[in-house]
Amino acid sequence: MDKVAMTEAIIVAKKSKNLSWEQIGEAIGMSPVWTTSACLGMNSMPEDKATALCQFMELPAEVSQALQDYPTKVWDQAVPTDPLIYRLYEIVGVYGPTLKEVIQEKFGDGIMSAIDFNMSVERKADPKGDRVVLTMDGKFLPYKAW
Repeated sequence: MDKVAMTEAIIVAKKSKNLSWEQIGEAIGMSPVWTTSACLGMNSMPEDKATALCQFMELPAEVSQALQDYPTKVWDQAVPTDPLIYRLYEIVGVYGPTLKEVIQEKFGDGIMSAIDFNMSVERKADPKGDRVVLTMDGKFLPYKAW
């Protein structure tokens, strides 16, 4: 089973069982963001988490193995058209250089890791309309000189 078929099987099971990513992540003891990313094929799951997910969602062993396989992290290089994804792309386009400047001013010449990384999505009540709170927490990796 490849990652595409794996994702399709997980989405079908998620919908048929009326589960949320929050419930799935909680069932396997992982964050909903990381769990979703692995289920969409962008991260590999350790064997115990893949097994737990498949037991919880009543999925076959082939899905567990596909969850454990190392992904090839490739995504569409065109500007996304889904409004939510486009807005994130727009944020990086507009604020990317600013974030780079501020991060490097505070930390030095380097990058924020997307490997040693955590992310959370929260909902914050606001009288003008609820707010999305997206927190990215990555280790700073300085560039080396040799």
